[in-house]
Amino acid sequence: MIDKQELLDWLAERKVSEVEAIIPDQAGIARGKFMPAKTFAKQGGMRLPESVFIQTVTGEHPEEVVFSPTDRDMTADPDMSTISIVPWANEPTAVVIHDCYLMDGTPVDIAPRQVLRNVLELYRRRGLRPVVAPEIEFYLVKRNTDPDYPLSPPTGRSGRAETVRQPYSLDAIDEFEPLIEDIYDYCEAMEMQVDNLVHEEGTAQLEVNFIHGDALALSDQMFLFKRIVRETAMRHEVYATFMAKPMQNEPGSSMHWHLSMCSAETGANVFSRPDGGESPEFRHFIGGLQTYLPSAALLLAPYVNSYRRFTRYMAAPINLQWGYDNRTVGLRVPDTGPKDRRVENRVAGSDVNPYLAIAASLACGYLGMEEKIEPTQPETGNAYRLPFALPRTLNESLELLEGSDRMRSLLGERFVQVYSAIKREEQERFFQVISPWEREYLLLNV
Repeated sequence: MIDKQELLDWLAERKVSEVEAIIPDQAGIARGKFMPAKTFAKQGGMRLPESVFIQTVTGEHPEEVVFSPTDRDMTADPDMSTISIVPWANEPTAVVIHDCYLMDGTPVDIAPRQVLRNVLELYRRRGLRPVVAPEIEFYLVKRNTDPDYPLSPPTGRSGRAETVRQPYSLDAIDEFEPLIEDIYDYCEAMEMQVDNLVHEEGTAQLEVNFIHGDALALSDQMFLFKRIVRETAMRHEVYATFMAKPMQNEPGSSMHWHLSMCSAETGANVFSRPDGGESPEFRHFIGGLQTYLPSAALLLAPYVNSYRRFTRYMAAPINLQWGYDNRTVGLRVPDTGPKDRRVENRVAGSDVNPYLAIAASLACGYLGMEEKIEPTQPETGNAYRLPFALPRTLNESLELLEGSDRMRSLLGERFVQVYSAIKREEQERFFQVISPWEREYLLLNV
């Protein structure tokens, strides 16, 4: 329950006049209300219709009936651990993420934040606490107001745009130093645990790594970080995009998750035995990811565009092999000591809803430990040479998710029904659009 006096004191101390009360929807878009600080403090939350969680990325509702005919109200209560200052606002403004409940106090089971909470509760019952560290990639591109034109790299401080790839180049990062400095400043103002930034393989593609921590807290940070980057880019007259595959001949953008597991009682990494060797839980967790990630792929590749990223030899996995310090596999085990033993899930694109991507990953690992699933032998060669083992289309992922009793059980029957209906509607909308490729090669040739 919110402590109203605590909230009033926080707002007064920072002279906050406005509050952004937000929730993450299924696409990871911030929805909510903008209100005076006094009103927010008096109400201690807000009301929203449940249908805010049942809309496509284009703001439409699926034709399938997946919510109550009355479109009932929800109450949204602020999670005070997420409150922070909006550093780019003209007036002192705070933002706070909310949790949603039905009028009888029941948590809304289709809310992405609640889906993750439910998965984390399974671990809590086993005396375990997941620890995660996300890495997210994105592109900077020229402002583009016409969707018919392809994207291109922006102009840097030198007055020139990148024309070749500059992986890990410090000089290439310096081209966008003012923008990057603002990103760092905004992250610091919002108390985010940013570790480092590098120039990735793509042209004007950047990656930001976060310090490891609690799965829900890091998902909150990723949700807010996307807003920071897009807002910063706009202020520097460029766009930042988290599309999984924004440009045809460039690598896609990912959101890798480093996953480990601690004992809630001792804090020890349960992926390692006392003698420093690999524990059964470690191997079973990997086995669960290999077995169940195809059924959860829709949450790690949520759009038609997402599947363009899974391209052989383009820095994205095409299967679920695992290996030690092998970046060609879908599940990489970094070279670390026993205390830091972890698995890097490299499947998710940067276009995901972070709450759902990590919920899906942890659900798969949980099932592996519960069912004691042994993984395959580690891959020591180039996994790009092996056959595809990930779904190739949105429709294939839809069928796998809907057909998985275990995923429906762990993620929630109604959530899977709603999420699948949303994705089916988005797919239908996509197929109504005639692409430039079709006009180029079919118009006069068939």
